[in-house]
Amino acid sequence: MTNGIRGYRDLLVWQRAMTIAEATYRLTKAFPREEQLALTSQSRRAAASVAANIAEGYGRGTRPAYASFVRIAQGSLKELETHLILAERVHICPPGSTDPILADSDELGRMLRALLTKLSPKP
Repeated sequence: MTNGIRGYRDLLVWQRAMTIAEATYRLTKAFPREEQLALTSQSRRAAASVAANIAEGYGRGTRPAYASFVRIAQGSLKELETHLILAERVHICPPGSTDPILADSDELGRMLRALLTKLSPKP
């Protein structure tokens, strides 16, 4: 789709999403056992969904389809942020432990918006 890009794994936006997913898995590993089917699972699914939707959209091969999946990735990113904020608010994780992921998430959100702008049809 873009010069020098051979596949979705070359995309910085996908790489950043994968880094956030990894960090989410590490953080949620310390969540209490009773959260395994709740915030742990939901957070992990949302985090993995961001990268997965970027990859799936790229694989569709059309700008409109790609843009649609990038929008879904944005929604999953906001879902992840909400789960992490809730986990901290209800004391499932220590104060400040979600800060690095949330900071990375803010940056990734900006990257996704920029990608959407690039994928949008030009008037």
